[in-house]
Amino acid sequence: MQFTAEQIATLLQGKVEGNPAVMVDTLSKIEEASSSSLTFLANPKYEQFIYQSEAGIIVVNEELVLQKPVKATLIRVKNAYTSFTEILKLYHEMRNDRKGIEECVQIHETASLGENLYIGAFTYIGKNVQIGNNVKIYPQVYIGDQVKIGDGSVIYPGAKIYEDCVIGKSVILHAGVVIGSDGFGFAPKEDGTYDKIPQIGNVIIEDAVEIGANTVVDRATMGSTVIKTGVKLDNLIQIAHNVEIGRNTVIAAQTGVSGSTKIGEHVVLGGQVGVVGHIHIAKGSQVQAQSGVNRSLVEENKKWGGSPAFPYNNELRSQVLYSKLPEMERRLAELEKQLKDKNNS
Repeated sequence: MQFTAEQIATLLQGKVEGNPAVMVDTLSKIEEASSSSLTFLANPKYEQFIYQSEAGIIVVNEELVLQKPVKATLIRVKNAYTSFTEILKLYHEMRNDRKGIEECVQIHETASLGENLYIGAFTYIGKNVQIGNNVKIYPQVYIGDQVKIGDGSVIYPGAKIYEDCVIGKSVILHAGVVIGSDGFGFAPKEDGTYDKIPQIGNVIIEDAVEIGANTVVDRATMGSTVIKTGVKLDNLIQIAHNVEIGRNTVIAAQTGVSGSTKIGEHVVLGGQVGVVGHIHIAKGSQVQAQSGVNRSLVEENKKWGGSPAFPYNNELRSQVLYSKLPEMERRLAELEKQLKDKNNS
């Protein structure tokens, strides 16, 4: 699909500098752009590329002062980064504008389907499922009995949603996500074996949540595992049974959260963080990558690091001390030798 500089400027409420009729049909990085490309410049570190770029159109900040002539038509906006993000969103929507039900789809007769749906091939939809309007379900998705999916949600290929789980509005589940698998519940027996504890709860995912590829959210033993509005989970994350994650919290890849832990809103957990069960992480907490949280973090809006995690500034000081330990050991040995020689003299 082709767009002119004038059309793009109208969309972005920007000002054209150059040929308003120039047309583009693709999006590119500024250093790789061709004459049919639309790109942007927001970071001053990349300014050198604007003078070399073959791009047809470049979105730039209003205040950018050019040091040399450029080939491209410019669109000047208040914030080039956010404006280009809007273009990316529009491009993504257009590219993924699918509708209808493909062949080889199994839908139970009791399922309730909304309007303007896309359901991809080899998808299974169980008994009494309720699917809202404008939902996209890509191929090979499994949706168990009594599942509810809100308006505007997108379920990518191969995702699995077990029975009784609730998915809110405008939720995105990426490929391979599993929602509602059994929590890790086993009772030790006298003979050394384990008795599986039935997991009869569910998972509730509220609105505007995005969950990355191959992340798993376990169902509750009883009650619900809850992912609240606006949460963003990266790829390859394990969320255990009866966990509750507060609004607008973000968690990076390979993090594991153990059962019944309550995470407050606006929390940030870095990659490979490990969190033990039955604790609370306070609102606004930030935990450094590869940290281990083995107790409740009760102070709000505080940074933590290390394993076990403790206040972030203390962790930085400790890292400095760790690097000095060999030299401190050498000096201590030298002092001990001097003291011994003095005592022997």
